Amino acid sequence: MGTLDKGVCAIRPGTDLGRHARMLARVHDALLSGDRPPADPRGLVARSWTRVRAQGVNPDLGDPPGPIAADEVERRRAVSPLAQVLPELRAALTSVADDARHVMVVTDADGVLLWREGSTPVRRRADALGFTEGARWSEDCVGTNAIGTALAEDGPVQIFSAEHYVRSHHVWTCTASPMHDPRSGELLGVVDVSGPAETIHPTTVALVDTAVRLAEASLWRQHEGRLDALRSVGAPMLAAVNGPGLVVDDHGWVAAVTGMPGVERVGVPSADHPLAVHGVGLCLPEPVPGGWLLRPAGDTDRRMRLTLELDARPPRAVVEGTNRWVHPLSTRHAEVLVLLARAGAAGLDAAALSRALYGDAEHLVTVRAEMSRLRRSLGGLLQARPYRIASEVDVDAPDLITSRVVRTSTAPGIRALTAP
Repeated sequence: MGTLDKGVCAIRPGTDLGRHARMLARVHDALLSGDRPPADPRGLVARSWTRVRAQGVNPDLGDPPGPIAADEVERRRAVSPLAQVLPELRAALTSVADDARHVMVVTDADGVLLWREGSTPVRRRADALGFTEGARWSEDCVGTNAIGTALAEDGPVQIFSAEHYVRSHHVWTCTASPMHDPRSGELLGVVDVSGPAETIHPTTVALVDTAVRLAEASLWRQHEGRLDALRSVGAPMLAAVNGPGLVVDDHGWVAAVTGMPGVERVGVPSADHPLAVHGVGLCLPEPVPGGWLLRPAGDTDRRMRLTLELDARPPRAVVEGTNRWVHPLSTRHAEVLVLLARAGAAGLDAAALSRALYGDAEHLVTVRAEMSRLRRSLGGLLQARPYRIASEVDVDAPDLITSRVVRTSTAPGIRALTAP
């Protein structure tokens, strides 16, 4: 299905831009005044307007809140994985943006502008709008716009003229696509191309989305290159290991393994912190160049116990094996563990978890990102394909009827647990 069919593109080829902009202005004015509009806004625009009105955004907003300090911008740039793919994004978009009277913008997952390049005259116009490095362009700050709406929708977005909620943005058009970590599905930020409203073109959606897909592929290639380098270091170490062992990177991705079936990823290692590895039990991480060596903590009973303390504030998971350690849980992660505990050995795939947590199967990327974060903490206690609690883990959970997390949850799958 193309972007036009999905309602991502703001116009179709041959659209009279002036007439369309005037019609959108009438729709904007009518909806804000409570009158019947001459036409319905596109679905993604209607959803965005509903969100920003609930957030109290002022359509007559002047400049957005002041940009964050320059040193904070530099700090965010330094830790952003998107810095690694700026050359690819520049090659794909900057020259086009310059020629077509646009600017290319890259934000982090908070919607904070980290990099901005392109047409000098358009950059000056953007400065007057507060569209500068360090400014935050999430929906709750500046209303409907391609960057903030792409973050909220987790998909490509094009916004034209009076589809922007704030009136001072009506002379602009913007096209954005979110970028994800290909290892985990985690949202990294947004790539955007913006310019004067009359420069809009439906092909810009495909251009930006293709640039993002190429950059994500580059991130994956860089990841594989780092694992290859770690493998050359780890293989000789594992040759001297008696019994099972693994060499993994700082994110738990496995570079080499011996004495056990191959696994793709374990939890995130840290010094002096036991890590549960499926099929091995608790391992003690030992730092090696570029990663960690994992070996069994000792000849102990490999069964582990996971206790869900759902009424703690915050909720927490208590893991007991060779050692005992405690992981604080977000409410969402507590809900996931309850669902997996009830599912048992059969587990739940991403679509089933999406339906249980959100009521539909449309949140697969979000579910995978949440599971990736949870597995970083709990490691081999959680298995994938489908998601499930490992067979050597005994689970203790409180009475779900009286649990605060369950009683206050809005997740359909959790609420069903207490239904009569």
